Amino acid sequence: MTVTIARRELLVALGGAAASWPLAARAQQPAMPVIGLLESRSPDAISDRLRAFRQGLKDRGYVEGENIAIEYRFAENQIDRLPTLAADLVRRQVAVIATAGPSAAFAVKAATATIPSLFAVAEDPVRLDLVASLARPGGNLTGINVFNSELVTKRLELLRELVPRAKRVAVLVDPADEANTRSTLRDAEAAARAMGLRIQVVNATTKREIDAAFEATAREKADALFVGAFPFLNGQGVQLVQLAAFHRLPATYSQREIAEIGGLMSYGANLGDAYRQLGVYAGRILKGAKPADLPVMQSSKFELVINADTARMLGIEVSPMLLARADKVIE
Repeated sequence: MTVTIARRELLVALGGAAASWPLAARAQQPAMPVIGLLESRSPDAISDRLRAFRQGLKDRGYVEGENIAIEYRFAENQIDRLPTLAADLVRRQVAVIATAGPSAAFAVKAATATIPSLFAVAEDPVRLDLVASLARPGGNLTGINVFNSELVTKRLELLRELVPRAKRVAVLVDPADEANTRSTLRDAEAAARAMGLRIQVVNATTKREIDAAFEATAREKADALFVGAFPFLNGQGVQLVQLAAFHRLPATYSQREIAEIGGLMSYGANLGDAYRQLGVYAGRILKGAKPADLPVMQSSKFELVINADTARMLGIEVSPMLLARADKVIE
């Protein structure tokens, strides 16, 4: 009896110890690194880019949920929320912060000078004072310049080629994004003068203001519309396309997704590739690279997309030469 009881107590003790081993092992394992991703838009609006970002991480050996976690913060097109969301990621003590757009990049820069941070911006990050130089960024920031702001002249030239009768072009900007607005209007006005075009500036920071901007464009009898490369405006693609169709207004955009849903034409950087590269850089930082030593990348993939269906609806005959240069023609 005594032997049986002693044996039973021993087995219980061993069983309890065995059950505790996995817990102890897990406690000793290092915590999964966490990346913070700050976005001014909604997740639905950039779902393809988020997949590209995760693919870039995978290219460096990191898979969400397996050996890395991602904390997402979406401002849902409310730019004034970005500083609070950036501060929240800093408090979370994430290993890396990735973001897109100058407003989000500035919010991150103001929130931390120590956490490695990545940006994708549409204009020169040196001119924006995000980095000291492209080759040697210095500090805790680096990323990619997708050139969409620098492509203003090219986009205006393509619009003129597509709509040669155009004399007056409305330029839609988001004045809440001050730096982008200044550079867009500066380049657009210079290009318009060189081409003999007149520019009408229209502003929109809300959906209601987009409606008003199209009404103002119609009143002023603009011949075409140039939509600036702004995160807020890009997130309102359906509204922009519908209003352009209603007013029978030829319009050009910076992102192919808008041309794919009915926009007349888009020209800009391949943003899926840009987000993938951000994911690659995030992976390199997790492996020990420092942002100060990672040069700012520059987009090398640009896409011209023409929606031939929309052109026909507007009565626009696209020249064979322009069609031949397009990366994608939507029929």
